[in-house]
Formats: sequence, structure tokens, C-alpha cells
Amino acid sequence: MGVKNLWDILESCKKTLPLCHLQNKRVCIDLSCWMVQLQNVNRTYCAMRDKVYLRGLFHRLRALIALNCSLIFVTDGSIPFIKLSTYRRRLNPGGEAPLEERNLNRASSVRRNMRSEFSCMIKEAKILGRALGIPCLDGIEEAEAQCALLNSESLCDACFTADSDAFLFGARTVYRDICLGEGGYVVCYEMADIQRKLGFGRNSLIALAVLLGCDYSEGVHGVGRESACQIVKSIGDSAVLHRIASEGLSFAKKPKGLNKKGQAFSENHDRDANKAGCDPQIVDHFLQVINAYLKPKCHQPGSDSVLKVLAVYPFNLHQLQQICSQFFDWGPEKTDEYILPKIAERELRQYANLRSTSSKLGVGISFDKMPVKCPISSILKQRKLQGKDCFEVSWEEMHGLKASTVPADLIESACPEKIMEFQERIAQGKKTKECRRRPKKVQNGKSVEEVEHKLQQLLIDIEKESTTKRFDFLTKGPVLEEASAQMQDDPTQQELNLEAKLDSKTRKATDLGCSSTAALSFCETEVIDLMSPSPLVNARYVSKSSKCKEVDVMKCIDVIDLAESENEISPEHARKARELRLFIASIKDD
Repeated sequence: MGVKNLWDILESCKKTLPLCHLQNKRVCIDLSCWMVQLQNVNRTYCAMRDKVYLRGLFHRLRALIALNCSLIFVTDGSIPFIKLSTYRRRLNPGGEAPLEERNLNRASSVRRNMRSEFSCMIKEAKILGRALGIPCLDGIEEAEAQCALLNSESLCDACFTADSDAFLFGARTVYRDICLGEGGYVVCYEMADIQRKLGFGRNSLIALAVLLGCDYSEGVHGVGRESACQIVKSIGDSAVLHRIASEGLSFAKKPKGLNKKGQAFSENHDRDANKAGCDPQIVDHFLQVINAYLKPKCHQPGSDSVLKVLAVYPFNLHQLQQICSQFFDWGPEKTDEYILPKIAERELRQYANLRSTSSKLGVGISFDKMPVKCPISSILKQRKLQGKDCFEVSWEEMHGLKASTVPADLIESACPEKIMEFQERIAQGKKTKECRRRPKKVQNGKSVEEVEHKLQQLLIDIEKESTTKRFDFLTKGPVLEEASAQMQDDPTQQELNLEAKLDSKTRKATDLGCSSTAALSFCETEVIDLMSPSPLVNARYVSKSSKCKEVDVMKCIDVIDLAESENEISPEHARKARELRLFIASIKDD
């Protein structure tokens, strides 16, 4: 609750900030306030059975984790004695066990019932937070007082609480509400704005609590927020508490400028103020209220409990999977899908902070020489989510996470080198794509490349056929048959005659344009247009002697005579020739 109507008084100081405002901050959370907010969303039996409040807490935490927001849970401790009457009024019949009357008179504070339904909800939240690496500080008494002390001592940047009396305990920045999703935001109040706009310091706010009522006092009957503000402002922040301690509320006279309609109110107000100023018990009660705000029971900044929660705790994926399976009936894959991208984004922000800090300190460390390895392996795609530029990236050793989407500005601050690599890869891909010609289509649906490939294959087959015939002519022709017959009579003389005849035949074949196996290696093949007039059969091998004399290399011109009868060539040769004629005719027709 806090101070009655104080949020209304501070309305002009309210600021709505984007969720990214929490990036890289350390924040204390009044866990009881968060659980009350989440429980009020749906108080049905099914919601409690399905632990909807705990799911809401999980999604809040994962959103803040992605922003690299360091969180500290703070829970309530014992109930302050001065708050016992207020606490009893708030009890539900099925909630906390009623307190005995003897405890109200003798105890300075009373322990809470840790077996109540709400206390069990707090335990579940602490277990979930521990698995996510969020420490918890159990307060001595009031959780908002402990949060305010950590904030005032600069051990955290702000505190999350819905209790307005956090400013009375010394808090400087308070986040009252948080909204997730698209256009997420936090509602923020700062003490500097309260002092500048309203003129209220911490002492003035405590005086308003005494007049209006709070968790420790019922206030003064008949005093509203406007009159209370006028009274406090008229005295001033530095003197208002001293006046209350010395005079009670006798100084709170009728404010000037009231019309006749407010005459009855002012008379009642003066009567209550005079009564409060004269009654020593009431003055003593006001002093207890002031001391409860100025000197709350908390863990001091240098204590072991505080130092322990300020350490860095890693999250436990295996434990988190077990908790989500127990509370939400989620499988490990679903838990990983929810939390691992946020953990990866947090580590990337930490890497960006490291580079930014080293740059500010003047330590010019290149990207490849950073002591900590960049968690991003490479950028895969460029995306746009909810109107924001993002990149889909692959991760290095991120608990099995392969890829996820992160904001483009985060990658630019953490590793702009990766963006340059991605842009160069895209540019190179575009150049390669431009170099590739799209195949031209002919009328029958075949591409020019296909036609050329088929024609080339046919020519190769025909050339092989022609080469085989030439080799057979030299090795299996009449020359070798005659030599074989003569070798049977006189081997020596016959061998010499054979060599002479082979040389003669070889020279003759060379003159005709058909060389032996050695001569063929120097030959340059020329293919005659098949549509030109066919040469004579006897002139199949044509010698270009003039050119051969200039380059000392014989050119063999392979002439395929398509006019020969099929008896003079092999059936395979004839088949390929016919196929080639038909193919060329089809191209001409097209």
C-alpha cells in the first residue's frame, strides 16, 4: 500500500520509459509486490492450479535477462510491530494464521506464516529465480526498505515496487509498473523530479504519511491530500519533522483561503490537530512512525548477506528444465526455445559492454585479439521484427543453441566486423550471380547450351571412329599381311624388306594426310562443314603441304563423306552420321 494517495500526488512526476531503458542496469525487486500483481491478473482456481502467476514471472524475467539487466530478489522478513494492526486488517480468512494478542503487546516484530499460500508462491518464485541465476536477499523486515537502502547506497540503479513508501525509506528511483511485448515500457518515478516539481524531499513525504495515513499510521481524520500538501509546503522540508516531534500536529492550523463551504472541515481539522498536539501518546506514535522510515531494520551495505547477492550467478539450464517441467509441464525443447535466445542476447550485450569499456579507457584492442571470444559465429540473414532491423545469427557454443534473431543495433555495437563480413559475402554473391548467363531458349524448348553439347559429343564420336579406321589401315592393312608371308622364308631379309615397305607406306600415308600413331600426335584436326559438297572418296585425306612446310607439322583434315554407301563404312559410323544429319536439319527448321 504505502502512503495513502501518494501516487496521486506524484502523478505529475510519472515517466513512461521504453523497456530498453533497463538495459545493463542492476535492479532490486520487491518480490511480494510482483507476485501480488501477477496473482491479481487471474485469481481463479484454474489459474492458481496452472501457476499462471509463475509463468508471468518467468516471462518478465526472460525479457529483463535479454537486456542484460542484473536482478536481485528481495523478500519481506518479520512484520514490524508498528505495522501489526494494519497487517491484521489485511489478512484473509484462509491466509495467514491470526496473531495472538500477547504478541501484539510484547514482540518488536512477528515472524510471518511461511506455510501460507502466498508464502508458498514466494518460495516457488525464489526457486525459479535461482535457476535463472537471480539471487535473493531475505529482508529483516520490510522488503521495500531493503531495496531503498541498496538504491540509496548506489548498490543498485533502481528498485521495482508498488509501495509508494519506498521514497520515504530513501529510494531515489522507483519503477512502479512494467509492461512487456511490443511497445514494452516501465513506469518510473525519480526523487529528483519530486523535489524539483513538487518541492517535496524525504522529510516532507514522511510528514505526508503522518497526515494522510500509511502502513504505520491511520493519519489525521479530515486531512486530505491537498490540505496536507499545503501544510507541509508551508513549513518546509528541513523543519517539518522537527515540528511534528516537538509540537505534534498543533501547528497544523486552518489553511488560509478556504471558502465558507470548507468551514466545517477546517473546524474539525483544527480540533483533531489540537487533540493530536496535546495527547502525548499520539505524539509518541508519530515519533515511532518517523523513526520507522528513517531507521528501518535492514541488512547493511557491507554485510555478508548484501555482498553475497551482489555476486554474479550463472543460470542452471538443467535445473531450469526440471522446474519448467514440474511447474508448467514443458519439455526441455520448449524451455530451451524460450530461454536460450535470451541468454545468448545477454552474453552478446556483455561482450558489447566489454568492447565499449575498453574503447573508453583508450585500450585499442582489435576484434581478433579480444580476451573474450565473440559469441556470434556469423550472420545468416537480415530480418525485420516488429518494424525493427534485426539479424539472424549463428552462435558459438551457446548451450546447444544454433541460431536466433537479435537487434541490428546490438550487433553493430558488439561486433561491427561481423556485419562487414556479411555485407561482403552478399556483395560477392551478387557478382557471381550477375556473371552467370541465363541460358537462351530455342523454339523447341531446348537451350543453346544443350544443342552445342550434343553436337560436340557427336563430333567427338565421329572423330574417334575415323581415328580407329586410320590405325587399322596402318596396323592391319596389306603391308603387314605381305610382311607376315615373307617372314616365313627369310626372316632377316624379310625384316629389312618389311621396314623399307613400312617406311614407304608411312611416307605415302603422310603425303596423303594420314600419319602413323607418332604423326597423329602432332596433327591438328579440322572439321569440314557437313552441309558443303562432299569431296571425292579417294580424296578423303587431303594434305595441306604449303602450310605443313611453314610449321613443320602436318594437319590432318578429317572429311566425313556422307555420300558414301553404307557398305564402305561401319554401321555405327553410318548411324551417327544419320543422327547428325537429322539433328542439324531440326536446328535449321527451328
